[in-house]
Amino acid sequence: MVTRRAALAAGLLAAPTVLPGRPASAQGGGAYPNRTIRLVVPFTPAGTTDIAARILAERLTQRLGQQVVVENRAGAGGNVGSDAVAKSDPDGYTLLMCTISSGAINYSLYGPRMPYKPEDLASAGLMLKVPNAIFVTNGLPVRTLRELVDHAKARPGQLNIGSSGVGTSLHMTGELLKNATGIDMTHVPYRGSGPMLQEVIAGRVQVAVDNLPSVIGHIRDGRLRALAVTTAERSPALPDVPTTAEAGFPGVEATAWFGVQVPARTPRPIVERLGAEIDAVTKEPETRARVAELGGMPPGLTPDGGTSPETFEAFVRAEIAKWTEVVRRSGATVE
Repeated sequence: MVTRRAALAAGLLAAPTVLPGRPASAQGGGAYPNRTIRLVVPFTPAGTTDIAARILAERLTQRLGQQVVVENRAGAGGNVGSDAVAKSDPDGYTLLMCTISSGAINYSLYGPRMPYKPEDLASAGLMLKVPNAIFVTNGLPVRTLRELVDHAKARPGQLNIGSSGVGTSLHMTGELLKNATGIDMTHVPYRGSGPMLQEVIAGRVQVAVDNLPSVIGHIRDGRLRALAVTTAERSPALPDVPTTAEAGFPGVEATAWFGVQVPARTPRPIVERLGAEIDAVTKEPETRARVAELGGMPPGLTPDGGTSPETFEAFVRAEIAKWTEVVRRSGATVE
């Protein structure tokens, strides 16, 4: 169940402007889609993946003329839900809200334990990109990333750093930070952002990394203290928070992303239809405003700033190659 905070952050409690979409009947009787579509989120509710999926599902429901329902199937860093989609009927009625972790990092991090392969899924479209934020509990006496590094170096092994799960970009951003600075912090993975954030707010975990949309409300209301964002440029949603490069650590850079994949054997016309509708959703002024308010960025894969099945597929392949090398250098493993 999504918390009221997450729902408000995502704009789910506001009455959206309904924009016209192509009716299902435009393709003839019985054409796709003619029944409910499931959008599987491989993480718990209230995190960024869930927030993005609900924004997308709301708009796709209007555009496709059929209900798109979000189903949370968490576990194994996103692998449980992703594997279920990869093995589902390739008919366009089971979609995956894939992420940088389930769609790229996990292939090298889990190695032979990975239950599905890149070729088991086909890319439909990229929804958004977001910075990760490095932040601390208010009880920790640091206000900059440099102060955190100095504080941790003076207390090797005494600080915990939380993430929403093993293999997520949040986990790997923490590994990048540790490798770039030589600090020793204990990684504490949780089953999603919600429980992790509560532990940091309570002070039981001192440091954490999360996607900006998940944590931005807590930062804005002063319950958590942001030290840096992990993108090359500052986020307009938190203009006073420096980038990791500005803080003196240019090697700690990661941009999380969220998109839609389907089983590999899904008919190409269905993939193209989904890709076109996802592209249209990402270009709607209302969607872009909601994404920007959460600290997110549009896909930016096509010349007009949108997405397509072809450009998203190429993007995913490049991300797999990039994170394979990052995982190798970090020495991170799944126990």
